[in-house]
Amino acid sequence: MAQNQRPKTLLHSFGEEIIGIITPVSICMFLVVLLVSILNSNSSASVTSIATIAYSETSSDSSWDKFLGALLNSLAFVAVVTVVTFILLLLFYLRCTKFLKIYMGFSSFVVLGFMGGEIALFLIEEFSVPIDCITFLVVLFNFAVVGVLAVYMSKMAILVTQGYLVLIGMLVAYWFTLLPEWTTWVLLVAIALYDLAAVLLPVGPLRLLVELAMSRDEDIPALVYEARPVTHHDSGLGENTVQRRVWRERRNVRQDSEDNSSLNGNVVSDSNSTVGTVQSSHNGTRIARVEEGQVSERTAELSAPLIDHRMNDQDVMSAESLVLEGMGLGSSGAIKLGLGDFIFYSVLVGRAAMYDFMTVYACYLAIVAGLGITLMLLAFYQKALPALPVSIALGVLFYFLTRFLLEVFIVQCSLNLVMF
Repeated sequence: MAQNQRPKTLLHSFGEEIIGIITPVSICMFLVVLLVSILNSNSSASVTSIATIAYSETSSDSSWDKFLGALLNSLAFVAVVTVVTFILLLLFYLRCTKFLKIYMGFSSFVVLGFMGGEIALFLIEEFSVPIDCITFLVVLFNFAVVGVLAVYMSKMAILVTQGYLVLIGMLVAYWFTLLPEWTTWVLLVAIALYDLAAVLLPVGPLRLLVELAMSRDEDIPALVYEARPVTHHDSGLGENTVQRRVWRERRNVRQDSEDNSSLNGNVVSDSNSTVGTVQSSHNGTRIARVEEGQVSERTAELSAPLIDHRMNDQDVMSAESLVLEGMGLGSSGAIKLGLGDFIFYSVLVGRAAMYDFMTVYACYLAIVAGLGITLMLLAFYQKALPALPVSIALGVLFYFLTRFLLEVFIVQCSLNLVMF
């Protein structure tokens, strides 16, 4: 009987969300650690990029000089990211969505083709794989083109799209691990602080971008990981139902029994449908608090302007009485995690792998714990929260505690046969 079915609690919902988020993040971090372990000899030479535009670290510099240089590099990098994000906001405001999608597709092609190709050459050289240049170029070109199509241009299996997004995050994260050590650590802290300010401040670029997307009910053209696809199926009543998620503002919503009966059971109540989601742009990340519900095709038309139908005056009047208030975050409605999270989580773990695997374990657990804490804060505050600060803060803290305290303690215990 439907009356005896117990609704899912908040913890059950968050359990599904956490598993769906942690699994791809863990895979990305594992692949970066694997690459760092295999190609550690080739990663000794630092790369030149925007993150090293202000200062080039050398072994002869003092610790204070390295810190100041790393701070300058981080400030320059954050400034560039801020400017690019405001440009993205301006283009999105001017409805240059096609241009943004083309640009993101070109960026994905560069990452998969050039960065992925160079890493593939490193692996071929490391394992002495016999392959000719023509075959390598043909395979690499097809690999990059299929990746761009999977991410942006066409509808493919959700696992293919998810796999390519994880690979893009892994490739970018590996190249970030080639930065000088001091620059890497200061950059991680700086980007976490930037994420905090960009999401929570009223004039933060990421907050303005998300609010603009909410007001238009459009998806931000960015590299985001969809943890769960949206299902379209027929209900028992014969109407097409669409599983979607809508942004929920933190307000007291009155439950009207007449509205519930008029929706004919297609709208799931608060206690049954509250879940967490992660939404991010290409340059930053934020976690959004949303509600999940199954609404009829007519109700979805009222709630999501992206559906190709026009609302008449009667629909507009009835929309004001819907229980599901707020704006949709796009037509897909899937759980989303920006690749910025993937990249910087993996950079932290990859940098830890250059020292010792004990620090890798500590940093991994700290990142997962930080992500869980962020999701729990999301459940209480019900507002947009950045995904990086807590995990990065715990990861950096655990790295240095493990390197300078825990490792020394374990080594001494092993030497004195206290622990072995």
